[in-house]
Amino acid sequence: MRVDLFDFDLPETSIALRPASPRDSARMLVVRPEAEPVLSDHGVLDLTSFLRPGDALVFNDTKVIPAQLEGIRRRGEDVATQVSLTLHMRVGPDRWKAFARPARRLKPGDRISFGHGGNACLLGSLDATVEEKGGAGEVTLRFDLSGPVLDEAIMSVGHIPLPPYIASKRPEDARDRADYQTLYAREEGAVAAPTAGLHFTDRLFGKLDEAGIERHFVTLHVGAGTFLPVKADDTDDHVMHEEIGHVDAATAERLNAVRARDGRIVCVGTTSLRLIESAATEEGQIRPWSGPTGIFITPGYRFRAVDMLMTNFHLPKSTLFMLVSAFAGLDTMRAAYAHAIAAGYRFYSYGDASLLFRKDQ
Repeated sequence: MRVDLFDFDLPETSIALRPASPRDSARMLVVRPEAEPVLSDHGVLDLTSFLRPGDALVFNDTKVIPAQLEGIRRRGEDVATQVSLTLHMRVGPDRWKAFARPARRLKPGDRISFGHGGNACLLGSLDATVEEKGGAGEVTLRFDLSGPVLDEAIMSVGHIPLPPYIASKRPEDARDRADYQTLYAREEGAVAAPTAGLHFTDRLFGKLDEAGIERHFVTLHVGAGTFLPVKADDTDDHVMHEEIGHVDAATAERLNAVRARDGRIVCVGTTSLRLIESAATEEGQIRPWSGPTGIFITPGYRFRAVDMLMTNFHLPKSTLFMLVSAFAGLDTMRAAYAHAIAAGYRFYSYGDASLLFRKDQ
């Protein structure tokens, strides 16, 4: 499909720079392609009104790490050069893939030092070697530290990698360490938060429990590729960056039991949806699954296991707007986003939510 079919105009004033407070006070646009009216305005706390006892919410329990690193490149006797790197996928105990800026300043064999100032482990800095250089500004770094010791060093010297549409308007601050993390985050490794989950609070979880709604957790470590624009003119020419995910056997069995009794699987965020669809068979059975997924969902995709999707409002011409258009219909989502803009909904990572019912397949 033509990528420009997924374009729309968004006023700068629609971009949220901070989350709603409290989190569950955010607005929620409900989109029901087969109902009348198709669009209705609600709040996140109304979520239980659209669910039935026995339905199951699926959350992504990945935890955002401070994956934005500022470093000094050293190459022989050359003058030291400052570089910025965003880690996006771990490929070994001591190796990470990262997006570099400016990438042209790096080549294999370069040494980079991070965290000068005496606060990274006991060495005063965290050092790495550029092992490989790929396309689109991507490099592979081999750190001098490994395993949990490397994790501790990254936590010490790194910064929360705010999405560019926020970072271009204000710097990261102490509030973001808490704001850009879900209440239930557990498995460290994400570069970006599964932002639909940011709306959930203990109060909302209590309402879900009272309504008999199940909660299940999977892990997909969201990578920085989620922020990359689609530069191709046709969706067939776009290549997704892979992300590492895991669905354990017990969770797969419980979700299959939900489907067997005609309960609905409701994914909280596009990340949990992409992982469940990666793990599902053509018949809709969810298998235990672990590894990288580069699933790219556009209109025409036949959803195998997911019935409803709670998600934030996404960027124009993005893979995520393509995904929601596949889920609820392109014309429906174009109308939904036009309504959201006119009604003053807040967009992107810290913005409001939408609850999408899947269109008939």
